[in-house]
This record gives sequence, structure tokens and C-alpha cells, in this order.
Amino acid sequence: MQYRQLAQTGLEVSVLSYGASSLGSVFKEINEKKGIRSVHAAIDHGINLIDVSPYYGLTKAEKVLGKALKSVPRDKYILSTKAGRFGEHSFNFSRKSIMNSLEESFKRLGTDYVDILFLHDIEFGSYEQVIEEGIPTLEELKQQGKIRFMGVSGLPLSIFEKILDKKDLDVILSYCHYSLNDTSLLSIIPLLEKKNVGLVNASPLSMGLLSFSEVAEWHPADQEIKQMCKKAAEFCEEQGYDLAKLAIQYATREKRIPTTLVSTASEKNIIKNIKWTEEPINEEMLTKVLEILKPIHNKTWASGEAEWQG
Repeated sequence: MQYRQLAQTGLEVSVLSYGASSLGSVFKEINEKKGIRSVHAAIDHGINLIDVSPYYGLTKAEKVLGKALKSVPRDKYILSTKAGRFGEHSFNFSRKSIMNSLEESFKRLGTDYVDILFLHDIEFGSYEQVIEEGIPTLEELKQQGKIRFMGVSGLPLSIFEKILDKKDLDVILSYCHYSLNDTSLLSIIPLLEKKNVGLVNASPLSMGLLSFSEVAEWHPADQEIKQMCKKAAEFCEEQGYDLAKLAIQYATREKRIPTTLVSTASEKNIIKNIKWTEEPINEEMLTKVLEILKPIHNKTWASGEAEWQG
């Protein structure tokens, strides 16, 4: 496993990190014991950053992760969780909400601090509340030692530019913007480097678009994006190649991106994903797949309130 520094945090993070959303049965119902084994396998094979949220499975992911981490020494992993998003349409970035959320997360995760706390999907909240109350609360929690580093997460890249124009952050978490079909995340790297902000990239499979499996009904991508990704998956299948392998290798080989989150509750899958990062990418397949996906390159979907958009 390779490791890269997460900007000013000084944390050395594995290039592939573990996204615990699957433990909350977000994509499909999971077996809890198998999910716990997937966490242990990830750590045993070199992954050291684990990310979760009370939103995933409406606290289920944190509960299962807490059981998995109970037998693991605390210095073996870097733990991040989130606050502010609690349901499909439930967002609250007030001081009281964030404070209470973190205390509840501590209980579920079996810890008294987290390494990183993100405000979750801030584009769905009030800009004023995030700026005037949410981030100052993170600063307070950092001073108290309950979190080591602070950040925000969301889909539109414009939210990071807007926040960093007003506030200092340690880390941001971006998803679906550095993958085979969308590399627009690279556009904000100069800003992150200037501000010395760490970067966590998530969803190299574009929330399931870049795989053989059926795309979840809730996926917000339009039909053109779904169809072109399906075409790429079918091409790979015809060649006896796994599109997911190509996607994970593509994301993790970009040295300007310290770490990429993948989510699975399968021990077999996480070990396979880790091994893929250690193999050379098939350049010929990559060229052909990128050509298939060219018509939708950097095409995304709307997310959040209008006040956050660029």
C-alpha cells in the first residue's frame, strides 16, 4: 500500500481508504458479521483511513463500524465522520446539532475523539449557517481536542471555492469528480494547494455508474451519463476486463490526490480493490474506455440549494 500526506494535517493516508457507507446497507442489505470482517481486512491490508457518517443507514453504519473497531488498537486507523446531514431531507448545521451529533457518534464508534469531522453535504444547508455557526463550531471542537482536523463535504466544486474564500479548513471531501468520466476535481487543486488544504476523493465508481452492476434507482445522473457508463462497462465485459478495476487504478494513481474512498461491506472485494492499486494499469483499455466516455466527460448533475452554485 502506498501512502501520501494529507496536506497540512501531516497525516500519512493510504491511497485507497475505506468508505463505511456500505455498512449502513446504503447500496444493498448487508450481513453485519461480513461487514465487520471487511473492515478488519481493510486495516490488515494497509488501509488506514476510515470514513463514515451518521446519515449512512440512519446511524447503522456507525454502529457496525463501532463494533468492528472495538478490537482494533486506536493508533491503527485514522477515523473521520460527519455532522449536519441526518436524513434524506434533514440538514442542520447549527452549533447545538453538530455538538450533539458528534457526542452520539462517539458512543456508536466507541471513541472520545475523531481525527476528522466533516460538515456533510453543505450545499443542502444554509450558507449563512454553515459560515457563521457550522465552521466556528468545528473550530471550537478542534480547540477542545474532540476532533483533530475539520472539513466540509459535498458534490458541487463551487462550494469549496465559496467556503475557502471565507474560512480556513484542514480537509475537504469531494465525490464523483475524479473518476473515468469526470476529472473536474483537478480544477480546484491549485486552490487547495495554495490554502494547504487536504483532499479526500470519494466514489471512483461514480456511485456505481462504473461497474457491471445495475445502477441504483436513486442515482441522480441523467440517462445519457448512465447509458455511456453502461456502454463502457459492456465493452470491458466483452474484453474480459473489469471496469471497476480500471476506475480504481485510474483514481489512485493521481499523485495530487492523497486518498480515494471506496465503499464495500465485502472482505473479498476490499482485498481485491487493494490489490488492484498495486498492479499497473492497462493503458490500452484505459484509452479505449476514456474514448467511449468522452461525450459525457465532466458532465455532472445539480445538487443542493441555488445559493451555493457557482
